[in-house]
Amino acid sequence: YLNRNQWAPPTKPYDLHARALLSARKLSILTQDTPNPRSLKFLPGKPVLGTGTQDFPTPASAESSSLARDLFQIEGVRNVFYGPDFITLTKTDDDVEWTDIKRHAIEVITKFLESGQTIATGDSHKESIQEDGGDVIFKGFDDGTVKLKLVGSCTGCPSSTITLKNGIQNMLQFYIPEVENVEQVTDEVDEVNIKVFTELEKKIQDA
Repeated sequence: YLNRNQWAPPTKPYDLHARALLSARKLSILTQDTPNPRSLKFLPGKPVLGTGTQDFPTPASAESSSLARDLFQIEGVRNVFYGPDFITLTKTDDDVEWTDIKRHAIEVITKFLESGQTIATGDSHKESIQEDGGDVIFKGFDDGTVKLKLVGSCTGCPSSTITLKNGIQNMLQFYIPEVENVEQVTDEVDEVNIKVFTELEKKIQDA
């Protein structure tokens, strides 16, 4: 006879698969204080951006990242910031307790990372622009239109429209169906600089 204390049923294949899934889904998110008492770092133990940083100062600026949009839904969150391997949240004021924010944030981040979705979009085009001596700044989102400001060498550049339409707009529309158009915006200083540059260029050509 078999000794019942020495025998156990064989592990079934689906038991191993279930354990593997449970193990893969375990995501331990740590938190770390910062010099700013209103900001708290969340460390998921895996890459966030990998390289570089991305700041979302307002909910409107988070159109390129659904995770940032979800984090802004948490009451008391004022700012979302991505680093290479961390996410920093800043609360609205000192009266807001971290307890609830931390609990909800860990739930949101865990669910998002386990889904396998892309944390943020648009970096490749931004890096390409930076390599050319310029940069792109998000200025707002209104009625399906993303408003961007091109700075540095991109200001007044003839290829800036191509960059916006063929590059950034197509990419944003792929990831965010709500985006209908990408529009370049300028301020008064930019308009004056462009005007002066155009006049100077014309004088050189006429000389």
